[in-house]
Amino acid sequence: MEGGGTKFVCAVGSGPDHIIDETRFPTTSPAETIARAIDFFKKYLVAGIGIASFGPVDLNPASATYGHITATPKPGWSQTDVLGRFQKAFTIPLVFETDVNAAAYGEYAWIPQNQRLDSLVYFTIGTGIGAGILLDGQLVHGLTHPEAGHMRLPHDRKRDPFPGECPFHGDCFEGLANGPAIALRWHKPGETLPEDHPAWDLEATYIALALVNVICNLSPERIVLGGGVMQQKRLFPLIRQKVRDNLNGYIASPVFADGMEDYIVPPGLGKRSGILGAMAMAKKKVISVQ
Repeated sequence: MEGGGTKFVCAVGSGPDHIIDETRFPTTSPAETIARAIDFFKKYLVAGIGIASFGPVDLNPASATYGHITATPKPGWSQTDVLGRFQKAFTIPLVFETDVNAAAYGEYAWIPQNQRLDSLVYFTIGTGIGAGILLDGQLVHGLTHPEAGHMRLPHDRKRDPFPGECPFHGDCFEGLANGPAIALRWHKPGETLPEDHPAWDLEATYIALALVNVICNLSPERIVLGGGVMQQKRLFPLIRQKVRDNLNGYIASPVFADGMEDYIVPPGLGKRSGILGAMAMAKKKVISVQ
């Protein structure tokens, strides 16, 4: 299950080439939405379920609120016990993760060229912005989980007087560069803006600044950019060039000598990274308990 702030996706199968059934439905109230997901899985004899949820979420198994969505900006969903509702409905192995961590794991688990890497970062840039980080094939957790969408970026208010739309931080990365920020700033949804609109150069500027922070802090071997905003394909060459310009030759790697087409990349799984990542985590969990 991939639970997002806008829609939920549920699928049954064993991998990208074996999907038995799949359904999508809007995210409404927690009770209605989670019940609909549980009902979908109850139609099948499943061995395990990977639950990938929008967040923030509590990933600490020792915590009293493990498996809960915590202080989310999604109305009505704060403190929702997602995992607990599945545990009441099923006695099979369950895995609980953030939606973006699942997407990162999906890109690692199912894309052969990524399996050879020791590190990978997946950003989703859409209604929200988040990052999943893989090091040595393991998802990074910590005090909670990475919240790279809320890093603070240089904000040139002469160029961009928009104050930001994050309810917690105003002009953090998410507040400046997510889909709602684009729509509020330009008074039109991003998908309606032409390719030569100044929105895209500004968007690429913010994304590149965030990626430079991640490159300098984590030194990942590949960065994957997914989410609805990244459907604007013109962004990729702009971002690559701006990343190179911002690094200014400081990091001595051949990766930055060419066009970086193999370094900053779209998802190999397309829009299915999250749901296939949840499936891969469930499969791994089932194997580990057999």
